[in-house]
Amino acid sequence: MKYLSICKINFIVLFSLSLMSFFFGILFLLDDYSIFIEWEVVSLNSMVIVMTLLFDWMSLIFMSFVLMISCLVIFYSKEYMESDYKINRFIMLVLMFVSSMMLLIISPNLISILLGWDGLGLVSYCLVIYFQNVKSYNAGMLTALSNRIGDVALLLAISWMLNYGSWNYIFYLEFMKSNKEMMIIGVLVMLAAMTKSAQIPFSSWLPAAMAAPTPVSALVHSSTLVTAGIYLLIRFNMLLVDCWMGNLLLLLSGLTMFMSGLGANYEFDLKKIIALSTLSQLGLMMSILSMGYSKLAFFHLLTHALFKALLFMCAGAIIHNMNNTQDIRLMGGLSMMMPFTSSCFNVANLALCGMPFLAGFYSKDLILEMVSLSYINMFSFFLFFFSTGLTVCYSFRLVYYSMTGDSNFSSLNMLNDEGWVMLKSMMGLLILSIFGGSMLSWLIFPTPMVIILPSSLKLLTSFVCIMGGLVGYKISKISLFFYNKSFNMYNSSYFLGSMWFMPYISTYGIINNFLLVGNMVKSFDQGWSEYFGGQKLYYNLLKNSQFNQLLQNNNLKIYLLTFIFWILIIYMFCFF
Repeated sequence: MKYLSICKINFIVLFSLSLMSFFFGILFLLDDYSIFIEWEVVSLNSMVIVMTLLFDWMSLIFMSFVLMISCLVIFYSKEYMESDYKINRFIMLVLMFVSSMMLLIISPNLISILLGWDGLGLVSYCLVIYFQNVKSYNAGMLTALSNRIGDVALLLAISWMLNYGSWNYIFYLEFMKSNKEMMIIGVLVMLAAMTKSAQIPFSSWLPAAMAAPTPVSALVHSSTLVTAGIYLLIRFNMLLVDCWMGNLLLLLSGLTMFMSGLGANYEFDLKKIIALSTLSQLGLMMSILSMGYSKLAFFHLLTHALFKALLFMCAGAIIHNMNNTQDIRLMGGLSMMMPFTSSCFNVANLALCGMPFLAGFYSKDLILEMVSLSYINMFSFFLFFFSTGLTVCYSFRLVYYSMTGDSNFSSLNMLNDEGWVMLKSMMGLLILSIFGGSMLSWLIFPTPMVIILPSSLKLLTSFVCIMGGLVGYKISKISLFFYNKSFNMYNSSYFLGSMWFMPYISTYGIINNFLLVGNMVKSFDQGWSEYFGGQKLYYNLLKNSQFNQLLQNNNLKIYLLTFIFWILIIYMFCFF
């Protein structure tokens, strides 16, 4: 009962804050209004430490979405985590995670951004290792170390901004763009964003972070940790337009999208398939952002948060009912036994695929049409559309394995839709996944974009989606033939299904370097330098102190010997 009251209080507070934030966000958007708050924390002579907050339509609407999803996730956790005795600790960690994200969203200052950024990294590590086993520890360490690269880049950007006299970056973006020497800040921020949003070559930590509890995955992969890098680059988007950084980011994010789409088609872990779909959508956001369409990237960021949180919640309900089984090959026939959960799952899947008039359609279709209209090379164009086809392909494959046919679960198991607390949370996100896209489209783009293209390009998106769905469904249906083929091409299947060996490179690939560094530390730092440095000094001081102690023992023989010794030395100096 105590937990129930805590859960309800958290839900009510976060929900109220979300509605208030959304209301003010719409008001600021319509009036083109923003508030910049400076709070002087410490003033000592000429040194001033100032806490700055920026409230504009973008930060307020994003905050409202994060708060809405987090309140539903906490409500959902009440039933999903009911067997956990330390449930209050879990809720506190989630609230710390959300507050770190809040700090990051409303900060126009790199110092306070770093506080939120590092808070996300630290709390995400605690959440990934929440189920304490070897797999969780390894995944947590990979997540933490991958994100530390970005943290170091952000620290270097902070130190480089000492050249300006203030860390409020929004005042200096124009100057950074014009001054080539200061573009170093753009490079460092881009590196930080790439690690946090898991772009190539830092992609391996994102599927590994699935070791966290499913409610955490729903929060992390929709609107918080992985979107922090995208949000930071949306703020710095001026530095990416018409320069080599934008082109490099377009290539890497396009490859991330392509790699994760291929990997998801080979994966059999339910949560990892959804994680790889998150990686694919992050690549899509990052690539359209690198082309200069920051509003479009933000639009897709919001719509994606809605249906991805719903997708994870449905996956959590399925896993919870199937005795914590995540292998899709052991599922089947879920549409008969869990009709409401299956309906929500299919709506979220179709929104991910870009089904017309669901949330994902309004952003994905607009992005792909803007890509068709833009002046980009053939390779990037191919990556955009082929990756979209792969998204539909693995979505339909997932539906085939989990929803159709007979149940493949080995033991007698009760599958039902009676977890009302989880279902209520899913209902809220179901409504938003259906109506959220159109609502946001009318708010962010009040004047409809009319994109005039040749009929072949206009229909290309629909054609790619339909073909992807057909291929995914048919390959799954006649999978035995393709399994035999994949055994014939084992090396290529292994390469494509393991994210291009990135997890192995990120772990085993650097172990030898760590061992080399360990040997160097043992030989030099704890060996020769210790012998000729600290230990040698200690040995000499010890000898001298022992000699001094001997002198101070008030022994007449020692004084006589010392006196004779000094007489002999004086005699030698005087007469020789």
